[in-house]
Amino acid sequence: MNADLSLYLVTDAALCGDRGVVETVRRAVDGGVRIVQLRDKAATDAETVDQLIALSRVIDGRALLVVNDRLDAAVAARERGARVDGVHLGQGDASVLRAREVLGPDALIGLTANTPAHLDAVGALPAGTVDYLGVGVIRPTTTKPDHPAPLGIDGFRDFVRNSPLPCVAIGGVGIDDTESLREAGAAGLAVVSVLCTADDPGATAGEFRRRWLAGAVPRVLSIAGSDPSGGAGIQADLKSIAANGGYGMAVLTALTVQNTQGVRAVHVPPAHFLRAQLDAVSDDIVIDAVKIGMLADTEVIRVVGAWLDEVRPPVVVLDPVMVATSGDRLLDADAERALRELLVRATLVTPNLAELAVLAGRDIADWEDAVSAAERLSAEMGAAVLVKGGHLVGDTAPDALVDARRGARQEFTGPRIPTRNTHGTGCSLSSALATLLARGEEPADAVRAARAWLRESLRAGDTLRVGRGHGPVDHFAGLRERAAAQTRPAADDVAAEWWQEIAEIRTEIDELPFIRALAEGSLERGPFLSYLAQDALYLREYARVLAEAARLAPTSAEQGFWAQSAHGSIVGELELHASWLTPARGVSAATFAAEPGPATTAYLDHLRSVAFGGDYAEIVAAVLPCFWLYTDLGRRLHAGEFGEYARDPHHPFASWLATYADPAFEEATETAIAYASGAAARADAATRAHMRRAFVVSSAHELAFFAAPMGPQSLR
Repeated sequence: MNADLSLYLVTDAALCGDRGVVETVRRAVDGGVRIVQLRDKAATDAETVDQLIALSRVIDGRALLVVNDRLDAAVAARERGARVDGVHLGQGDASVLRAREVLGPDALIGLTANTPAHLDAVGALPAGTVDYLGVGVIRPTTTKPDHPAPLGIDGFRDFVRNSPLPCVAIGGVGIDDTESLREAGAAGLAVVSVLCTADDPGATAGEFRRRWLAGAVPRVLSIAGSDPSGGAGIQADLKSIAANGGYGMAVLTALTVQNTQGVRAVHVPPAHFLRAQLDAVSDDIVIDAVKIGMLADTEVIRVVGAWLDEVRPPVVVLDPVMVATSGDRLLDADAERALRELLVRATLVTPNLAELAVLAGRDIADWEDAVSAAERLSAEMGAAVLVKGGHLVGDTAPDALVDARRGARQEFTGPRIPTRNTHGTGCSLSSALATLLARGEEPADAVRAARAWLRESLRAGDTLRVGRGHGPVDHFAGLRERAAAQTRPAADDVAAEWWQEIAEIRTEIDELPFIRALAEGSLERGPFLSYLAQDALYLREYARVLAEAARLAPTSAEQGFWAQSAHGSIVGELELHASWLTPARGVSAATFAAEPGPATTAYLDHLRSVAFGGDYAEIVAAVLPCFWLYTDLGRRLHAGEFGEYARDPHHPFASWLATYADPAFEEATETAIAYASGAAARADAATRAHMRRAFVVSSAHELAFFAAPMGPQSLR
């Protein structure tokens, strides 16, 4: 068997403790473990069989399961319906020849080896008897006290050079050995105590997996139809995989006659030929991810499903090609049912709204209904769902990633890109996601990066001038521009991403007792004046930070804007505060008489630390929430979102509320957003990351600042 050996968990019941082996395995497989070896020398054969059955259930096809030494237990567990993929044998255990004979040609059989004599013995075996060698120990380990002399990294490297089979490093392996062992030629890492004793085996396995994949080129297989015009299907997939740093492979499910104006004919090769293609690839190449596109009929779908069950690639992204752009259904009812059943084998499903409606079995009313349907589908199928809103009418193009199994929901949005060149966008996005997930990206990060790349490719599509219909996106536009550097987003994409990043903070601000009481007019005068007194202290220092932004601004327009904003903070806003705090004396020392509270001090310390760093881009990101959050809140207060009384000119705090709904302040906010997001779009990746953090931290300080007048307990 040609297996993914990259992360290999060997169980130890004592080290797993009260959590137990089964729960430890479940979490570790969630995190990315590819092979689980049940090792329990103290268990009876009957107990080993029971454990194999339990582990088979919890793994549920997401990793391979082998047992140490107990060949008869593997056979007995198989007879009781468990999926046991093979055995790992020591030099003194049952013969590997007998294991191959009993378990068959498709089983995974490993053998412990650590000396030249062991290699000589392996070389004398018939080809295909053993699939991999477990080589070690690398360092002394307490989990196997009778181990041979440690090999170390150099000894392992020498062993690998002479081995005819893939070698998995085992024995005393820690996470900081990942890179050195990979460079030494390891096909994978076998880990015992580091995972079994981890507080969170899933997180630890995920970190191992990310470090193992870092710097590697993911091998991504597209299973889809062809498009001779090059914009969709296999052709688009291979471009997307390459553009996102992967090595693309392709198995054809259908040949189409099409161009940018439409599909004229489809030819589906025999199903046995499809299976032969799939086997040819997986027999030779370890597949890191699979993207599935057009599957033309029920037989094709079942062939792909059976192959997935056998090979079990770590990442499967399924783009359910079910509805044509015209709205016509592309599959018959049986094929639709079969495709829906295939979803349980997927890591991520990427339907558009029409496809989601088919999978959900009902009409989709609006975007919120679409997200709700995606959540139900995710819960039912156990796969994450990225529902795409590109077919919605409006100025924005939202997507939403939901994973009911992990309780995750995240929305992504951005302004719609005006273009006719949208041919193959679904194919391109799903294959980009498969590549990024295979590189170890977290799902939300993969979606964010794939969207940024696709939006860049969409914007450049017009320059290709391909076809007279809906042309393709330009998959390599950014690579040509940047010579393969990281995707540089547009300014409006940055703004949308940052705003979405603080969605939870914005919701918490809305729910604060201070904000609710302020809107209702029930806020007592004491907390309001306390808020204004702290805000006066804040504004005085905030103006100095704005002045520093003006000093460092790269253009005269930006310099003038930030200087004017600093002046406005002192003259306009502080005068309003003084009208409440010190009406008889105006802005004076008495206006700033309050002692700064913890929230004020923390916020100003953050702004000063950014300002003293002397980086214009980071400063404007840090000051942006004070513009944006207040404008957004003022706009919604005056729209009646918090009740009609907030709009009443007789409201007790009407003068303060009016300031933040002032059209001039809203215009200034739009300018601040443009300057900050523009600076981020022009910046390198590291600077952009610093800006994003400064923006998010300032937003969190705004939340704490609003909560302070009613006490810290008002924060959830």
